[in-house]
Amino acid sequence: MIKATLEPECTGQFSAFFLDYLHQKPSLKPFYNLFPSLENFKKAVQERSFSQEKREVLATALTGQYQKAGLECAAVEKLRDSKTFTVTTGHQLNLMTGPLYFIYKIVSTINLADRLNKEYPDFHFIPVYWMATEDHDFAEINNFNFDGEKYRWESQQTGAVGDFVLDGELKAMLKKWRFLPDFLREAYESSDNLATAVRKYVHHLFGEKGLVIVDGHDSELKKMFAPIMEADILEGKASELVQESTEQLEELGYKTQVYSREINFFYLDKGLRERIVKVGDAYEVLNTELKFTETELRQLIQKNPEKFSPNVIMRPVYQEVILPNLAYLGGPAEVVYWLQLKKSFDLYKVDFPLIMPRNFAMVIDANTSRKIEKLGIPLKDIFMSFPVWKKAYVKQHSSHDLTLNDKKEALEALMDEMGMSVKGIHPTLETTSESTKTRMLKIMDHFCKKVVKAEEKNFSEDLGRMQAIKNTLFPKGVPQERYVNLLQFYLQDEQFIEKLFQHFDPLDFNYILLRY
Repeated sequence: MIKATLEPECTGQFSAFFLDYLHQKPSLKPFYNLFPSLENFKKAVQERSFSQEKREVLATALTGQYQKAGLECAAVEKLRDSKTFTVTTGHQLNLMTGPLYFIYKIVSTINLADRLNKEYPDFHFIPVYWMATEDHDFAEINNFNFDGEKYRWESQQTGAVGDFVLDGELKAMLKKWRFLPDFLREAYESSDNLATAVRKYVHHLFGEKGLVIVDGHDSELKKMFAPIMEADILEGKASELVQESTEQLEELGYKTQVYSREINFFYLDKGLRERIVKVGDAYEVLNTELKFTETELRQLIQKNPEKFSPNVIMRPVYQEVILPNLAYLGGPAEVVYWLQLKKSFDLYKVDFPLIMPRNFAMVIDANTSRKIEKLGIPLKDIFMSFPVWKKAYVKQHSSHDLTLNDKKEALEALMDEMGMSVKGIHPTLETTSESTKTRMLKIMDHFCKKVVKAEEKNFSEDLGRMQAIKNTLFPKGVPQERYVNLLQFYLQDEQFIEKLFQHFDPLDFNYILLRY
């Protein structure tokens, strides 16, 4: 692969909020702690507080998670060492890995840990993938796109998706999907639920790189979080602080990503993940008959903390409570919504990590690369909308003046001269002359459009190549990394992921283009 990079602004894919954060705009400084630079990781290590007791609970719980899946992970034991820290990314349990950017998240995180291990050899840094096992939006994860087709697993199961049983319908589809590599097929066929299957295929792909997989749906881990659970559910102070930050950011002109609720936890049980709301003096679980007094709720949190699932506001806090974490790597929406949360971290005296964008990338296959080379176009042009790109390309390469500006100027001058010559005959003729000029110029504009369309036909072969490039790199108008599945490249090149490791730099925030 040949690597090129573009500044994020050139792609048109990122919000002003995200770009201003990358450029460290001073007005955003109150919303984070340290900016993600190599030197700031040393400060983060010095400031990070994480007890030995938590380390023991964490390592023991994760060992149990791996054992339950029939796997081993040597890196887990290193978490007991006080000089070990983590860098983390998180993602949903997408079917067959889902879109490419899931892979990009993990590669970025592993590369960051490797870079830190080389830079600060007195410490050890472990990459972590946080599985979103408690998410209940199955429709977001039950499909993947491969070779122009969408493949989907339909299920009537409800609740946390990690608990979804890999039913007969999925097993039947696995037999039909003959293109699946053995490691994916075996991960699903040998697992009882979705969380185990995802753990197995992620471990297959990245286990040897030292990646540790964390499932937050764990009673022992949640016991460490129980005091904050109780405080948030019963006092609701975090909600006020997140709303305060949201309003401040919106006053700065930014569009925010998440909105806090009075209670930022769901009630979690088999087949169930529903919001907890306060009604009068009682706490109710929506769409159920479940109702608790304050005393009953306190007791349940202490006895069964696993029955409480944090939402998007509190999940990051949970993560930082149970991990000796220094950084979180996410997409552009994740990066900016973390900035809404800092005050809630401060409230609960939880260290706020460095917030980093994952690497963003586009992979250009050999056939598409040839089209780009034949057209002689700069790579930044492929990020234009197709109508704008087409117009610019034809204008640049045409040997004719498609604007006919000189002819328009001559026509306008002629009409002005005619108006001057007739206004002495009768006053109304000057107005008539102006309206005639306006009509003539509109006719001229319409004619110019026909000229451009005629010239576009002369460039039809080039424009066809350009459309093919767009269709490949932006399928259905979506950036490749958010649509195409890993298998699109992995089945042709089993070294694909290894090549990503060679080209990704987690501390370089430019957009990456990789050409075969």
